[in-house]
Amino acid sequence: LYHIKKYPFVPASKTARERRCKDIFDMQVFGLRKRLLVTGAKPVVGVSGGLDSTLALLVCVQAMKALNRPLTDVTGITMPCFGTTDRTYQNALELMRALGVTTKEINIKSACEQHFKDIGQNPDTHDVTYENVQARERTQVLMDYAGKTGGLVVGTGDLSELALGWCTYNADHMSMYNVNGSVPKTLVKWMIDSVVAFDLFPAATPVLKDVIDTPISPELLPPDEKGNIAQQTEDIVGPYALHDFFLYHMLRFGFAPDKIYYLAKLAFADEFEPPVILKWLKTFYKRFFSQQFKRSCLPDGVK
Repeated sequence: LYHIKKYPFVPASKTARERRCKDIFDMQVFGLRKRLLVTGAKPVVGVSGGLDSTLALLVCVQAMKALNRPLTDVTGITMPCFGTTDRTYQNALELMRALGVTTKEINIKSACEQHFKDIGQNPDTHDVTYENVQARERTQVLMDYAGKTGGLVVGTGDLSELALGWCTYNADHMSMYNVNGSVPKTLVKWMIDSVVAFDLFPAATPVLKDVIDTPISPELLPPDEKGNIAQQTEDIVGPYALHDFFLYHMLRFGFAPDKIYYLAKLAFADEFEPPVILKWLKTFYKRFFSQQFKRSCLPDGVK
């Protein structure tokens, strides 16, 4: 019986996985290195304490090493707001400290509250506008700080988010160069895990391990009563394991939806019931095609 892999983007063996991740990391680093050589700019990255921004920051630091430039040329900006939890906030600060980059903290609550007043948004209404205001304010801060300091905003969004359109148009959707654009979500945590395995940033190892264990969330809604992350991405758009499976078989082989559904039922027979797989497959196709407008105007990135 032919084995259908649950995680087609992720090599099964530890050795192969670490080697694949290291190769990808090197591609990200030297793609950014080339862009910085051409522009002479300083990397600016928004650091949330989550997986994607952590990977982007690691790429920036390694690119500085490759260029023999001071690590302080990298500016990490953490921008806490309504949904920020203490865990991700502390991890963001500790990560930047451990890596030796220039660290800035800019609280965007008052700016968002002013914008709510300007557009007549009730701050107690936690709808898509409530979320998008925060995402766009963060991007405005990054862009304007980069413009002020001769910087280049490094994007953090990954391949799976781009496929689903899980980004705010002209907010986290936008940057000046995106190093994560070809990395699927199911591989991101293994990318960071391989960085730990190769001991590339020993001072940051403890915080990197905690970032790997942090639930995936945009943190745009307030935390729960215990201060934990209340908004988890996979509860909303579905499991990334399924979406990356769908994406791989659609784009790599051009399989039709019915064939992908059949393969997914075999691969995930021990994890998801067929109606659940079908539900998220429909979500995937709906989002993939309806969100094409975001992919039509993306910044450059590493392939």
